[in-house]
Parts: sequence; C-alpha cells; structure tokens
Amino acid sequence: MFSNSSNPEMTVVREESAIQALQVLYQERKEAIQKRLAEFRQVMQWKDEEVFAELCFCLLTPQSSAKVCWEAVTALKERTLLLKGQPSELEPLLKSVRFSDSKAKYIVEARDMFSNDGKLQLKSRITSFYNPFELREWFVESVKGLGYKEASHFLRNIGLGEEFAILDRHILRNLNRLGVIPEIPATITKKRYLEIEEKLRRFAAEIGIPIADLDLLFWSRETGWIFK
Repeated sequence: MFSNSSNPEMTVVREESAIQALQVLYQERKEAIQKRLAEFRQVMQWKDEEVFAELCFCLLTPQSSAKVCWEAVTALKERTLLLKGQPSELEPLLKSVRFSDSKAKYIVEARDMFSNDGKLQLKSRITSFYNPFELREWFVESVKGLGYKEASHFLRNIGLGEEFAILDRHILRNLNRLGVIPEIPATITKKRYLEIEEKLRRFAAEIGIPIADLDLLFWSRETGWIFK
C-alpha cells in the first residue's frame, strides 16, 4: 500500500514491517505522548500571555529548531519583551533563530493585532470560532508569518488542533519512508498541504494511531524526545 514502486510485493512487505515497528514504538511511548497532549489541552486555561508565547514560538519555528525557538521565547518572556519590546529590542535575543529580524517584526505585529488598550485578548479571539478548521484558515490569512504548518502547530499546542498535520521535515521524511507520499516536496502550496494532511489522516486511521499522537511519535523518533 501507499507505494508506486516497480516491485510492489517487496515494497508492501517492507512497509508493513515498518508500520509494525512504528506501532510497537507507539506502545512504548504512548503514555508519554498522551501526557504531553493532555498538557497542551490545558494551555487555554492559562493567561493570554502564555497562549501568546505559544504563538510566538510557532512564528519562530520556520527553518529553526524547536528547542532553539523555545529557548528564545523563554528569554524574551523573562525580560518581558514579548509583551513590551519593539523589534529592535527582540532581535538581539533571536540571533540563534533564522530570519531573526523578520520574525521579531512578526511577533510585534501579532501582539498589536491581538491587543486592545494595551491588553492581550488572544484567547477571546480564538474562542470566537467554533470550527477549528475555520480558525486555522483565519490565522493563516490574518497573522503574518504563519503558514499552514505554523498555524496547525500553534493550534495543536493549545489543544485545538489534534486533527491537523504539522508537516515539517521530520514528518515529511517519515511519510516518505512509509510510502504515504512518493517524495518529499520542495515547496508546499495550500492545496498540496491539505492533500498530504488528508493522506496522513487516512494513514493514521488505518494503523490505529491518532494523528496528533503520530505527529509526536514521528518527531520523537527523529529527535529522540517528546517536546512541542
């Protein structure tokens, strides 16, 4: 299944073996993965500032490691720069993040967008949507610096995007290895993103691993740990 190989019998055997190995690994890491997802579901109970920190993290992640990005967000939080700083003040603390000058501007623009009389009102904007798919579309269209991957990541990290795919290089590499996609695309349009997401959703259902769990499983297999 999921292959265009010229030797389908060998490919099916290889993919079934890989899937079985994935299912075994999931059983080993299931408890830790589901604990992490449960933690994500608590985020919307936190203050707006903490939810905004998750948004900033996802604004930083394109072409940068998650660990480096979260360390940068933490440094900005400790200095209250996420809530008060201007791009020129943020940028020096983002030196380890690619395109730090642009991303500093994205953070400030997002903060201004979700503020009223100097107070963040991100949570109320989020909860004004009843459909997570419409919410994702709105974030992609409205927040500069967010594509489908970043918007999906943000919503998953606040417990509202467990049906979304976060198609970073780790996930795409695994999908290609398993034959879910024939190749890793160099660029991903909206149409292509949604097509791959649907393939991942069907694959997850077929192998009995929820899509949100599968994302963290792939990520942990590539990096060795379960993070964000």
